Amino acid sequence: MSRTFLEIERERGVVSRYRKHVNGKGYVAVGAEVDTLAYVDPTSYVETGARVGPKARIGAGSWVESNAVVGAGVILEAHVHVGENAVIGRGAVIGSHSRIGAHAAVADEVRVERDATITPGAVLRRRGEDYIRAA
Repeated sequence: MSRTFLEIERERGVVSRYRKHVNGKGYVAVGAEVDTLAYVDPTSYVETGARVGPKARIGAGSWVESNAVVGAGVILEAHVHVGENAVIGRGAVIGSHSRIGAHAAVADEVRVERDATITPGAVLRRRGEDYIRAA
């Protein structure tokens, strides 16, 4: 019999509750919104307030922090960390072992190479396009 929820005690006794996503069985915090067509690897976590769009793929060992947005069709390869309030535009591909800083924004269909670090608040856009800074 499998558990419905996983509880993890964080700093200062705060307990986070996660449920397994229907597609992939990854851990999704109560209060996160993950589309049923998205895939969340069983070793990955999506935190409270985060949103993951349809057909997005969250790879093995990846972590999407609170209030981050992962757009439709985004691919997060293995061991990617998406910081709090970061925005990943639709169709973007984030290479394995990459770090997207808090409040950073990655434009639609941008490819981030493996082992990259996008600094907090940075805006990564396609050449010749204007994009707004992440909130």
